[in-house]
Amino acid sequence: MPNILIIDDDAHINDIVSKALKAEGYAVSQAYSGTEALMLLSHSKPDLILLDLMLPGLSGEELLPQIKDIPVIVVSAKADVNNKVELLIGGAADYITKPFDMQELLARITVQLRKNERSADNALIRYHDITLDTDKHMISACDKEQKLTRTEFAIMKLLMTNHEQVVAKLTILDRISMDTPDCTEDSLKIHIYNLRKKLKAITGRDYISSVWGIGFMLTAKS
Repeated sequence: MPNILIIDDDAHINDIVSKALKAEGYAVSQAYSGTEALMLLSHSKPDLILLDLMLPGLSGEELLPQIKDIPVIVVSAKADVNNKVELLIGGAADYITKPFDMQELLARITVQLRKNERSADNALIRYHDITLDTDKHMISACDKEQKLTRTEFAIMKLLMTNHEQVVAKLTILDRISMDTPDCTEDSLKIHIYNLRKKLKAITGRDYISSVWGIGFMLTAKS
């Protein structure tokens, strides 16, 4: 159940929107000032935020840059086009002007939540029972997780996106050089060894095969 945070100092509008969202099956949190919203966001992360601009304590314009990785729909009486453009460029996902039609607001919320779901899904790369989270630099399998170093992540991502194909050592070094310029052919062996250990810890099997004289391959067939 997606959780939506409504930030609006108008208690009447805040409550009307809250009731409409709950009727659609959403979980709802409410804040009536920018300062209160910032406090809520410090210990919880909603799936979407509805943000009014004219707030006491901390305005919506001041609050927006402090919101990270959460889609924000600005809901404001300010109808100036330049203001809308600035906020959209500044990080808002959408902008709807007060007074608004509730069905239109619900539709815009649905669109943004779908986009967010697709974005979250795109952050995951899967091969058999292994999942690589490209945001968290984490591999998981069988309800177990392992954190990867920056170099391990770069290697694992390359192997997973080219699974069951031999990736040459020089290709690996070249492709990960932007992220890990200090990785050498000798240290690559150490990173591969550590990756194998982490994969074995969560899957109970070896997934990375060495192809003598060439490179490495991620495969479940060995």
